Amino acid sequence: MEKKTRKIMKNERANYYVNIPKEVIRKLKWRENQKVVVINEGNTIIIKDWKK
Repeated sequence: MEKKTRKIMKNERANYYVNIPKEVIRKLKWRENQKVVVINEGNTIIIKDWKK
């Protein structure tokens, strides 16, 4: 697994976000506006594709 360092940033509405490298998005074949699920497990965050 290749590691990439990112910063946690904050927008005008006080929401936090992290940019995902485009190489990762392309590898997963994700697209703009695609729904994802964010899961918090202890000190780990998991982001997965949303399935109906």
